[in-house]
Amino acid sequence: MPGKFIRVKCKCKNEQVIFEKATTTVRCLVCQEPLVKVTGGKADILVAVAGTAK
Repeated sequence: MPGKFIRVKCKCKNEQVIFEKATTTVRCLVCQEPLVKVTGGKADILVAVAGTAK
């Protein structure tokens, strides 16, 4: 099943687009805070979801 891209918002207010089935830990480009935790399937999102990316 294909995944989709989602827009998340870090605690530092930076918005970033990530893949919902990330295979590596994704960090914020501004403050290096982890945004997702890898689980083997859909990633656990650790921050607020701002919506789906187009």
